[in-house]
Amino acid sequence: MNSQRRFSFSPSLVLSLSGLLFLTNLNTLTLDQSQAAKGEPLNLRLRTIVELFKGSGQWQEANVEVELNPRETAIIVCDMWDQHWCTGATRRVGILAEKMNPLFFRARARGIQIIHAPSDTMDFYRDYPQRRRMVEIEKIQPPQGLGLKDPPLPIDDSDGGCDTPTDTPHKAWKSEHHAIEIAAEDVISDNGLEIYSLLRHKGIKVVMICGVHTNMCVLGRSFAIRQMVNWGMRCILIRDLTDAMYDPKDRPYVSHKQGTELVIEHIEKYWCPSTTSADLMATLDSR
Repeated sequence: MNSQRRFSFSPSLVLSLSGLLFLTNLNTLTLDQSQAAKGEPLNLRLRTIVELFKGSGQWQEANVEVELNPRETAIIVCDMWDQHWCTGATRRVGILAEKMNPLFFRARARGIQIIHAPSDTMDFYRDYPQRRRMVEIEKIQPPQGLGLKDPPLPIDDSDGGCDTPTDTPHKAWKSEHHAIEIAAEDVISDNGLEIYSLLRHKGIKVVMICGVHTNMCVLGRSFAIRQMVNWGMRCILIRDLTDAMYDPKDRPYVSHKQGTELVIEHIEKYWCPSTTSADLMATLDSR
């Protein structure tokens, strides 16, 4: 006669196995949902400033909602260095860096490309795969350009714009701020040709820009707003994740915060619309 073996499990073991199966299914479901969300359209509110009646000199704020394809969208993180020669700038960059990571995490989950662009630090990243991918990318020559010019800025930053007067200019930075995560799928470059080539290869049409400084690098770098707009890219400034180099002792003699807001308005008038990290987070979290 064949003997039959009977196995019994303790209630705690049964609960543990059930819990493990539940967590496995939950993780699979979360991954499936995340993958399904990639590529789904994002409805984002933008702010711009328009001269409703051309030549009138009267500018008016306007808000619009646009639909973006996340797979055709990138975020460039401009010059968020570990340290700046200006103490006040270093402190404010640290605050911005802490706010960026949650946004980038959600953006990656929806399929948005993150591009880290800490200028003058590429030697630090030379062995990073995220940097090597950009060095090795096949270059695509940008177009001639639209020839757009930038009117004078509304603030005086001719002395460097530092609001801590004992500081003097020098190269204080070695890398991007340590609070900002560089994920495996991100890339690293401070070169406009490399970044433009990546955008073209991936079919990216919209570039969101955050970082510092609004009146300098965010506008003027080879990968930044002026150049990208002139190359035909659609740019969006994330206006609460930027900061200006401005000292209130200089024209127009307003607070540092107001000086930054004036530069943001300048960008909205002449270069591109803006959004906020809160609006972007809300649309990234929507399904």
